[in-house]
Amino acid sequence: MKIFLLGLITLVGSTCYSQNEDRDKSELYKKYREDQFYISVTYNLLNNKPEDVNQNGFSSGFHFGFIRDMPINERRNKAFGLGLGLSTNSYNQNVSILETNGDFVYEVINGSEINVSKNKFTTYLVEVPLEYRWRTSTATDYNFWRIYSGFKFGYLFYNSSKFKSDIGNERLSNIDAFNKLQYGLTLSVGYGTWNFHMYYGLNPIFDDSAKLEGNSIDLSSFKIGLIFYIL
Repeated sequence: MKIFLLGLITLVGSTCYSQNEDRDKSELYKKYREDQFYISVTYNLLNNKPEDVNQNGFSSGFHFGFIRDMPINERRNKAFGLGLGLSTNSYNQNVSILETNGDFVYEVINGSEINVSKNKFTTYLVEVPLEYRWRTSTATDYNFWRIYSGFKFGYLFYNSSKFKSDIGNERLSNIDAFNKLQYGLTLSVGYGTWNFHMYYGLNPIFDDSAKLEGNSIDLSSFKIGLIFYIL
């Protein structure tokens, strides 16, 4: 009789524990979201360069922000992501931006005529990424494959340019010719911590008021690098 009661108590206890475990796991899956915070480091290239325009040195970008993960299926491995972040991007190249009589002048620098030690412009943006997210993760598996594709809007709130040469130096900021709205396609692919990241700009960095030898400067941004997801 004692053995029977002991077995009954053990069976009831294990059943209750199993039910509680299943309930806890169910609640965990209901609340499961992925990849909320991100940090990205990129190498910045310029597309649509005129014939005499080229890049020199290392042009870098640093990006960080928060993306709200919104799963759309029961397994929660497919989701939309909408976020907010900050981005700073430098571009070392041979187009000087100088101010003459209140006007901005854009010229291609001839390295054989002028010794230039630094020539770059930098952009600072508030960004809104929108992504479609696919991954092989679960609520308890932290190493998984991911493919996140999307679109990113950026609002330019500050810009600057630096020019240093043997004929003089000039530093400018808030140049009106930069496009305030910049946008492009994004792709993040990887496994675990290490993920490849790409941004392909769809509109020019400068507006039509920026002219190089009478033609619009249609430079756009192409960024490649790594992105790290924190939570």
